[in-house]
Order: sequence, then structure tokens, then C-alpha cells
Amino acid sequence: MSQVGTLYIVSAPSGAGKSSLIKALLAEKRSYEAQVSVSHTTRAPRPGEVDGEHYHFVSEAEFKQLIEENAFFEWAEVFGNYYGTSRVTIEQSLAKGIDILLDIDWQGARQVREVMPNAKGIFILPPSRAELEARLNKRGQDSAEIIAKRMQEAQSEMSHYDEYDYLIVNDDFDIAMQEFSAIVLSLRSEQAKQAIKHRQTIKELLCP
Repeated sequence: MSQVGTLYIVSAPSGAGKSSLIKALLAEKRSYEAQVSVSHTTRAPRPGEVDGEHYHFVSEAEFKQLIEENAFFEWAEVFGNYYGTSRVTIEQSLAKGIDILLDIDWQGARQVREVMPNAKGIFILPPSRAELEARLNKRGQDSAEIIAKRMQEAQSEMSHYDEYDYLIVNDDFDIAMQEFSAIVLSLRSEQAKQAIKHRQTIKELLCP
């Protein structure tokens, strides 16, 4: 019997630092395997984004065909673009004992929990609205109109923080990263999971 991975639902308003925290977690030295789920989207790639690494970029027609084929755990339309999470890819990875990080919004999180109620939710908040807006402006990727729209959506997104198992306020990045890493490590260290991973060692230790 192999150890089954944990599915983490990670949500936050745009600009809260979610992507940076996930990237830092995956760069850590650790004894277990973890990866971020690569979603499908119909939006155009941003500068530096690579197809298959950051997103699977598809046309709207292709996306709707995948919906018809029930290929997604969840999908949603955000700012006029579609986003979806592959069902088969996640199920296969979890079965191999790999922890999966799902970067989705609260609506997608609800859909995933209906299929996988054991998924763990982590919500990331900014320290203030002023700081959130400053981070969005610092990116230099969106127009003032888009940023204003993102700020409006942020309040709606943040109102669902209490639907998650864990809450992190990303004021100091290093502290937020410690908290994020501790959550994943603590669940990975549960007795049942460790007993499976180290079953041969335990057997030898307890041998008369």
C-alpha cells in the first residue's frame, strides 16, 4: 500500500502573494514530493508564461469540449476567461503519493470539495487593502481599469476565507512562508501517513 497524497486548495485575492508562496514551497528541500496543478485556461499567456508549465492555454472551443467530456474537477469563468482543473491528472498524482497544490478561487474550491471532501483549504490574505492595491500596481501588467475591477473582486473573494481550514496573512513573506510550509509538513507527518512511508523501518525496529 502506498501513501496517498494530500490535495490542497489554495485561494487568495489577486496580489496577495499566493503564487510566490507556492513557488517558494516547491523550491524547499523536503522528503516528500509536491507539485502545483497546471490548470487549463482560455486567457492569453502573460510575458514569461510557458504553455504546460504555468497553464495549459487552449481556445474557448477546446475548453468547452473538455467541459462536455467531464474532464474537469472544477471550472469557472473569471474576468471573461475560463479556467479549469484536470480530473485525471490530479487523481493519478495523488495515488502516487504526491501532494497537489490547487491554485483556484472560492467557487472552484466549493466544486472540488464536492468531489474530494478530504481536500485541505488554505486561504491567504493581504495585510491591508492599501497594500493589496500597491502590489497590483507594482506588477505593471494590468491597466488601471483592470486593477480597479480586481480590487472590487478581491473583497468578494476575501469574504469566503472562513470556508477554509487554514488562514495565512501575508504581511512578512518569510513568516507567511514558514506558516505555509508548517501546514503541509504537519499533515505529511500524520502517524498514519508516516507509518505507511516508513513501514519497513518500523517493522525492523519492532522485530523481537
